[in-house]
Amino acid sequence: MGLEACKAECLRNCSCMAYSSADERKGGIGCVTWHGDLVDTRTYSNLGQDLYVRVNATVLAQYAMKSNGSLGHKEKLAVSLASGLVFFLLFCIVFWLAKRKRKGKRRQDKLSFSLTTASTYLEDSHVRTNLGESRINSYLPIFELRTIAAATNNFSSNNKLGKGGFGSVYKGVLYNGKEIAVKRLAKNSGQGIEEFKNEVMLIAKLQHRNLVRILGCCVQDEEKMLIYEYLPNKSLDSFIFNEAKRAFLDWPKRLEIIYGIARGILYLHHDSRLRIIHRDLKASNVLLDSAMNPKISDFGIARIFGAEQIEANTNRVVGTYGYMSPEYAMQGLFSVKSDVYSFGVLLLEIVSGRKNTRYYHDNPDSNLVGHVWDLWKEGRASEIIDSTLGKSYPVDEVVRCIQIALLCVQEHATNRPTMSGVVSMLGNNATVPSPRQPGFLVKRSYHTSGDPLASTEGAYSVNDVTCTKIEAR
Repeated sequence: MGLEACKAECLRNCSCMAYSSADERKGGIGCVTWHGDLVDTRTYSNLGQDLYVRVNATVLAQYAMKSNGSLGHKEKLAVSLASGLVFFLLFCIVFWLAKRKRKGKRRQDKLSFSLTTASTYLEDSHVRTNLGESRINSYLPIFELRTIAAATNNFSSNNKLGKGGFGSVYKGVLYNGKEIAVKRLAKNSGQGIEEFKNEVMLIAKLQHRNLVRILGCCVQDEEKMLIYEYLPNKSLDSFIFNEAKRAFLDWPKRLEIIYGIARGILYLHHDSRLRIIHRDLKASNVLLDSAMNPKISDFGIARIFGAEQIEANTNRVVGTYGYMSPEYAMQGLFSVKSDVYSFGVLLLEIVSGRKNTRYYHDNPDSNLVGHVWDLWKEGRASEIIDSTLGKSYPVDEVVRCIQIALLCVQEHATNRPTMSGVVSMLGNNATVPSPRQPGFLVKRSYHTSGDPLASTEGAYSVNDVTCTKIEAR
């Protein structure tokens, strides 16, 4: 009988207490069993055979547990150090996640507080009094980042509508099928948190058919986004500066766009309960809906004026070159007349289909404003009218619009009409005053080769005093 058979034989007999092979020297042949109590059992380290003792299962389990738990000093120290390290790492991870969550919540709460309580942002006490404790978030939804990401297909390039200095604009579709436009500010954008809060606060409080409507905003982690109504025809500059698309804008439609922009600015200056100076009115900031109705957008650098405030000064001149009024570009002074100047430039661009900064071979010292003025003095203002209009327009009405535009771009702000005057002149046949020479003409100096790429530019007022260009040493 082998050793395994001996073990099985002992286990079948309840009185068997131990077993062993009969002769270990011959490979474990034979079987010896013990019955009853074992007395005087000894262990010899150098000789003898293995004796297999049968014990109670509970005692065996307790012995096995005790044997497994008995570790040496080094093993215990290693286990303690490993456990402590794992616990410390888990603590650091939990602390970091909690801190990040609190930081994001504080950032959102801070912005939400700034948006909902206008008085914490505005510096002028009289404006603060007018606003009171009005809260925006009662009607301005806060979107989650995952909602906007899903709507724009994770900001896919196929959904991108355009890109500017502030960042990119994407088309999106919400879960309910509503189309939106998402203005996603770049992290290195010149439009920071102050401009972002400014734009949200202003647009949420302004309601006019010729102003773009904001649907909400999203502030999460490092992301800052504004959600607008989607306007399928994009911006005005994509039409008037495009040879093919410009042909779709006949004169009645252009006049309707001009009049709509004027009404929108009039609302900002006079009809809203806050007097707003846009400061960046240009073709790319006028959006067109499906019916080609204009809507003014981008209030990132707009400013609020008090009821009796006439003008303000700033050390930070921001805006778009070519649309800035002389006093704003030169001295940092801005007022409602600054927007009037920008509107005059925009009006000339709509009539002519040309950019204000365009180079004119017949008069290389001027931009569009200067070129129109030269034609006006010679009685040839109609030559600037966009050729894609053909002959299907009333010449007197178009020339009248050119005259109104020249009044808007006068050098001195006091000589420019107010937007209420502009709307009045556009809407009736009253006599329009004669314009004076406009200011802030862009002059270019050309080398004898005549190569415009080798030219240098400088900004001049009408008295030829240069505006110094500051450069680093």
